[in-house]
Amino acid sequence: MKNKYSGKFIALDGPDGCGKSTQAKLLAEWLKGQDAAVESFRDPGDTAIGEKIREVLLNPEHIAMSTATEVLLYMAARAQLWGEKIAPALMQKKCVILDRWLSSTCAYQGYAGGFGINQVIKLAADSLKMPWPDLTIILDVDLETSANRLSGRPDRMEAKPRQYHQKVREGFLELVHQQKNFLIVDATGEIETVHKKVIEVVEKMF
Repeated sequence: MKNKYSGKFIALDGPDGCGKSTQAKLLAEWLKGQDAAVESFRDPGDTAIGEKIREVLLNPEHIAMSTATEVLLYMAARAQLWGEKIAPALMQKKCVILDRWLSSTCAYQGYAGGFGINQVIKLAADSLKMPWPDLTIILDVDLETSANRLSGRPDRMEAKPRQYHQKVREGFLELVHQQKNFLIVDATGEIETVHKKVIEVVEKMF
């Protein structure tokens, strides 16, 4: 019998420090426990080209990078990841879990950076066969919680000023109201508590 998660495309997104990577990993493990075939990827990255682009985007030395350049580089890495990894996995009816996706560029560059959410979406529509996942889960945290969770030397995006990151959070919340198949999860609690909320959202959606 076909698994109800077969061929589904799910993205977990949110501000830096929201716990996306951890929750994406836990969700993938849970889905495998439901007998679903799962592939997990991070955006940008997980292709040779995408990882090179990621290095350029997050390198703190590249302080001169414009918002428009950020948008185009993120979209280029995303297009490569789609064609090389995501599309083939979906064709094989695997459930694909993404750590960040288009919603990130909308919130960071589109909203906080002033490029424009609609401009980002238009570019994505021209670049990606499937811009939006079947479900996007936004893990919401306040700035204090986010800052406390980050450790080590900040990358170029993490090092942007506090007011930028406040706008990023606002951008994600705006997307929840604007787009279909977006659901928000309060990610300020313990890892297992948030995981349970994510599972509830996934089960409800599918």
